[in-house]
Amino acid sequence: MSVTERILLGPGPSNPYPEATLGLAAPLLGHLDPEFITLLERTCGRLRSLWGTENPLTLPLSGTGSLGMETAFANTVRRGDTVVVAVNGLFGERMCEVAGRYGAEVVRVDHEWGRPVDVQRVLDAHPAPGLVAAVHAETSTGAVSDIGALGRALRERSEDTLLIADCVTSLGGMPMALDEWRVDIAYSGTQKCLGVAPGLAPFTFSERAWERRVQAPPVWYVDLGLLGAYVRGGPGGRAYHHTAPTSMVASLDAALARIEEEGAEAVAARHEAAGARLREGLQEMGLELFAEEGHRLSQLTSVRVPEGVDSGKVRERLLRDYGLEIGAGVGPYAASVWRIGLMGHNARLDRAELVLSALRRVLGR
Repeated sequence: MSVTERILLGPGPSNPYPEATLGLAAPLLGHLDPEFITLLERTCGRLRSLWGTENPLTLPLSGTGSLGMETAFANTVRRGDTVVVAVNGLFGERMCEVAGRYGAEVVRVDHEWGRPVDVQRVLDAHPAPGLVAAVHAETSTGAVSDIGALGRALRERSEDTLLIADCVTSLGGMPMALDEWRVDIAYSGTQKCLGVAPGLAPFTFSERAWERRVQAPPVWYVDLGLLGAYVRGGPGGRAYHHTAPTSMVASLDAALARIEEEGAEAVAARHEAAGARLREGLQEMGLELFAEEGHRLSQLTSVRVPEGVDSGKVRERLLRDYGLEIGAGVGPYAASVWRIGLMGHNARLDRAELVLSALRRVLGR
């Protein structure tokens, strides 16, 4: 079998850290092997540290980031609950759909795509919702929102509202402080700034959320009561739930160790420097950035496709001639925006210069 090597500079997946690839090749362990349990506990501890939380129930779910979203709502929404969702891109839209499927009365707070979440508008949407959900780093637009400001404002107003945050494109790429931000539930994915192949959804659930969780959610696979009995154990030991993807957990642990060794602040600074160079170079070419200035992600840059340029043909040529992948836009911006990711192992100045050079050639600039 022959697989072409690609430089993955789209919205994900990104090229993994070499340490993560080596972790996949480690000898296979069973999901109840004492050695794997030790590895799993270490991985959960490293996730807590990177996320800035003390939540005991912090674990890598067996699925992609979308499973993290499913788990968040399945374990917190009862039919008829009011859920306020800040929508400023595709993944806010998906939050509305998932919450609605569990019977929530969804109150949408729509924003223009590419703009950050307006905290006051979210607060004004409903006086006492059971849940508020928002995306920290909106993958569809490249815009970042102040989840800390939202979380603190909600907690000051009431102790009865839980906050769910989508951190799929932020964890591992920027500073995180969930406990300080008063975030109760958060989920991510391994294939972006964490520098691991797709397949796991890092997830964290606060004690406040645990006290109010749905005891028997309609989806058995994401029941945190059952998953917690496996991950945290109990008086009778760890209860079997499902066969965990042990090699993927080993790969994640290796990537987290690599991030830990470099230092989370240094990793965030590396993402910031690479993103800044990319934005600068795109503007030097005369291209227009899409996300609102002052709220642009460093790890994922959205840029408008120049008038008269075929978005798909440019991406096709980048892939064919340079083995380089960038992403199209989504929804109403599918043909008018490109999304360029410098995440994880690719958050480097040389990757920024590479994609800029290739774009110059293809665009004739």
